[in-house]
Amino acid sequence: MQKVLITSALPYANGILHFGHMAGAYLPADIAARYQRMKGRDVHYVSGSDEYGVAITLSAELAGRTPKEQAELFHKANLDLFLKLNFSFDHYSRTTWEGHQEPVQQFFLELLNNGWIEPKITEQLYSETEMRFLADRYVVGTCPKCGYAEARGDECPSCGSSFDALDLKNPRSKITGSPLVKKETKHWFLLLDKFKPKLQAWLETKKHWKPNVLHFAQEYIEGLKPRSITRDMSWGIPVPLEEAEGKVLYVWFDAPIGYMTASMEWSKKIGRPERWKDYWLDPNVKLIHFIGKDNIPFHAVTFPAMVMGQNLPLKLVDELPANEFLNLEGKKFSKSEGWSIDLSDFLTRYTADQIRYGLAAMAPETADAEFTFKEFQNRCNSELVGKFGNFIHRTLSFLQANFQGVTPPQGNLDEDDKNFISDLKKYFVEAEEAYETFRLRKVVQVLMEISQRANVYFDHKKPWALKKDPSKKEELETTLYLCIQAIQLLAVVASPLIPETSSKIFSFLGIESLKWDDAFAPLHHRPLPSPTTLFRKIEDEEIEKEIQNLHKLSQKHQMQESTQEQTFLPLKPEISIDDVDRLDLRVAQIISAERVPKSKKLLKLQVDLGFEKRQIVAGIGHAIDPDTLPGKRVVIIANLKPATLMGVESQGMILAGGIDTLEIPSLTLLPPGLPVK
Repeated sequence: MQKVLITSALPYANGILHFGHMAGAYLPADIAARYQRMKGRDVHYVSGSDEYGVAITLSAELAGRTPKEQAELFHKANLDLFLKLNFSFDHYSRTTWEGHQEPVQQFFLELLNNGWIEPKITEQLYSETEMRFLADRYVVGTCPKCGYAEARGDECPSCGSSFDALDLKNPRSKITGSPLVKKETKHWFLLLDKFKPKLQAWLETKKHWKPNVLHFAQEYIEGLKPRSITRDMSWGIPVPLEEAEGKVLYVWFDAPIGYMTASMEWSKKIGRPERWKDYWLDPNVKLIHFIGKDNIPFHAVTFPAMVMGQNLPLKLVDELPANEFLNLEGKKFSKSEGWSIDLSDFLTRYTADQIRYGLAAMAPETADAEFTFKEFQNRCNSELVGKFGNFIHRTLSFLQANFQGVTPPQGNLDEDDKNFISDLKKYFVEAEEAYETFRLRKVVQVLMEISQRANVYFDHKKPWALKKDPSKKEELETTLYLCIQAIQLLAVVASPLIPETSSKIFSFLGIESLKWDDAFAPLHHRPLPSPTTLFRKIEDEEIEKEIQNLHKLSQKHQMQESTQEQTFLPLKPEISIDDVDRLDLRVAQIISAERVPKSKKLLKLQVDLGFEKRQIVAGIGHAIDPDTLPGKRVVIIANLKPATLMGVESQGMILAGGIDTLEIPSLTLLPPGLPVK
């Protein structure tokens, strides 16, 4: 029997999961696990809360809780959401359970003893006010690339650049605002660059992965360098060395090991403590990691390298179906800005299956996608009610009214009947291929194609007319038999996607459930119970209220922010007029503008200075449509030293500004090349 090991990225226990998270790493995994079980495979499906790391300590400090209290709160809240959405984990663990620490430390020691880890003395940012080293999430400062004053310790939200916290200008503590100094400390580094040949050879066997996943991993491997895997803090797995007192393992070292320790915890729970080895030490197991695209480097490169450095022959990932991001009504999900949906609240008005279906239909499989209330309504009403539910209800209601609810026998098949069965079998093959390749949008499409084809068959056969002619009895019985066969097929195909609804349909057919390969099993001649409505219609007024509530929540957050006491950054050191005079400001006309690949904020501009043409990279793509820029004349700093942003050279800087919106003043009357004084 084929064994399948399925994991979902461990969610940080520092906030409530939203629709975007569910659509990315969680719902696809549950659907895959349910499908694999229906295929009769030995499935082990695990996940759990990621409860260590700076994300937890920072959010806990901001909330006035201990890290343990913070993790406990959101572990329970997120597990409750998974249960309400009918997730079928074999085990949902947490990285703070007592059995997690020893395997993580063993991972570290084997890598160290095998020559894959070495210590280094490094400089880190230190708060003399707080008397501690601060990790990047605790640090804010001025971006070294674009000068944005509120850059984070690892990334600039303005220009999209990634960097080390040490590169920030004027770094300060996010908690106290106090300035930070550089101080030497000892840390241990995973020598990722030494894994490069092994990783490249292994990745050659993954040509079937999504192009975006494969290309990202290949490029990431090219730039590998030693990476620090320890931190100066108390919340985390202690580094198991005497000279490393006060240091813990970096959360992205311990978190993926949490998949394996979740299996260990499950093994103990079922009274078979060695059972986890059947999945993690068997080379024939199919391991599937479901993640969001932001986790690709860790699951496609870092964790595989960690596994390669172990003495135990641990299983390497076979499939990595990373999804893109799901947005909400044209914007990113953002709880801090009030642009989000409370899933627990949403579940009080809509069923788990409506939500599962809607998210699958809008799944961000190959590109960022968008959840809108209107599309959610349309999917539920037009598809679940109008096609899927309508066919099932009209068939079974006709059976109750005319055959006392008893399944009729199948007679001789005419050409229409044969074509109908042929089409159903074709759709069934397409559904299987879609499930095997994790294409949920295709699953939804095929499900609706089956429903539509069945409705067309029912209408074409006109059973209401056949029943009036006694000579057509066999044709009528065959028609109803095949329609019930189609209902059985719908229940099977829909089962991984909308399990609660499928369970109801199976009960309408007088059975408990079916395996995948039994979708066309013969129907037994038996009485069936009366059907009930599977889905209710969602009214326009409800959706309008959802949209209004979203905007009200966003406005409320904006008002709260505007009423909070304004804080200002300290002024930079004074400069003289001579410093200003060193800037060469020129008028330039934008010739073309395009987005820099893999960046949401960077635009590559070609500009004409009158006397020469240049290329400039500007971090304005999040606020300005590049198609609106060609032809505009703007002010640039023409004597700025060239810099490279995400592999693209920039030969100047566009001057733009704004608070709530970003604007570029267009100097339509000034010729290119003109100095600006």
